[in-house]
Amino acid sequence: MSGLLYTPFPVVLAAPSGTGKTTLARRLVRDSRGFCFSVSATTRPPRDGEEEGVDYFFMDRDRFEALASDGRLAEWAEVHGELYGTPLAELEEAAVRGEHVVLDIDVQGARLIRSSVPEAVLIFVMPPSVDVLRARLTGRGTERGLQVARRLRTALDELQAVREFDHVVVNDDLERCLDEIRGIVRAEACRTVRARALDERVEDMRGRITQILQEEFTNTGG
Repeated sequence: MSGLLYTPFPVVLAAPSGTGKTTLARRLVRDSRGFCFSVSATTRPPRDGEEEGVDYFFMDRDRFEALASDGRLAEWAEVHGELYGTPLAELEEAAVRGEHVVLDIDVQGARLIRSSVPEAVLIFVMPPSVDVLRARLTGRGTERGLQVARRLRTALDELQAVREFDHVVVNDDLERCLDEIRGIVRAEACRTVRARALDERVEDMRGRITQILQEEFTNTGG
């Protein structure tokens, strides 16, 4: 036996709109081993081509609210009159598979994850500058002036929350930012609290050292 096994944990990416966290999340899952997305629950009706259990778990409001009240959602929010949330079962099943669930959510969702899944690692993604953030928002071509202003006002509050996160990265270069996120996950995986059967391994090694001392060095005077 060589390397230690560790317990996987959710990786939360949060950032102001336009920072590129969704692109980072998709690339992390697509290009890296051991990462996956969870399937969210929602009360909105399925769109053409969407599949139950693949794109979302589609359910009525009563069922969704029952999951929330029973504490079976890691986080949830209401968006444009519909409810969206992350089932805890999705995180638990990913851990059994040995995968990190990547969550691309807003700051409020990250706060809920912190409360419900304390082992999660929260990473805040910063834009390189306000000018770059504004250019990304206007460059989408889908945002009107009032929408850009609304997103920038939201960014004011979101940026204030950066100290609530475990780590912060700056998305000035996509590949470098991805490498930094992977490095954070590797380092977090080495925490003693995540190592499986660590105490047993330590005691086995101590027992073997004690045996060697007794068998080979008891009467050597060394």
